[in-house]
This record gives sequence, C-alpha cells and structure tokens, in this order.
Amino acid sequence: MQYTYKDGEEFVFMDMQTYEETRMNTENLGDRINFLKEEMEVNVIFWDEKVLEIELPTSVVLEITDTDPGVKGDTATGGTKPAIVETGAQVMVPLFITIGEKIKVDTRDGSYLGREN
Repeated sequence: MQYTYKDGEEFVFMDMQTYEETRMNTENLGDRINFLKEEMEVNVIFWDEKVLEIELPTSVVLEITDTDPGVKGDTATGGTKPAIVETGAQVMVPLFITIGEKIKVDTRDGSYLGREN
C-alpha cells in the first residue's frame, strides 16, 4: 500500500491495485509515524480485515529541517548532534550535517546511515 496523506489524526493508505483506502491512527502505527513520508510504499498485514502490522522500508531518505550549525573543523568522526527531519523525527547526525541536506535513516532504530545526493 502507499501512504497518501494525513487526515486529522488518521493516516490514509491506498492499495495500489484496487485503489481502496485504509485508515490507521497513531495507535496503529506507533513509532513508525516518525519515518512515514507521503507516497511511501509500505507492507500492510491484515487479519480478518483488520490491520495487524505495518512494515516500513528498512531505510528512508529524509531532509534535515532543523539542526545546530556545524563548526569549521567538524569531522565525520567528531561526534553527533540532534537534527529534526521533515517528518518531525529527531535523528542523531554527525556534526557536519546542515539544514537542507538529505540523509538516509534506518527505520528500525532511527539511526543515521549516511548522506544522500
């Protein structure tokens, strides 16, 4: 299914073959909402027409929307700082990462995997 949009407190997913919509709330999704991006395709597991589980891709590319500026001389091995990505999640990133950069994030644990072009 594809995540299409958020309607109030509900997240709307569309079956890409039948175009049927399924709605899930924050309780159904849990921490997965931190990495859920519009148009993202996810696996949805149903049982008796009820959603049991939603599986995100193992990684997602997200844009940094807020973080402290880097300092000249910061290196890849020099530590980390918190950054907010476009979905609102906080990810710990290397000190040299700046606002507007796209990074790859592991959706299983929220860890920084690297820069994306």
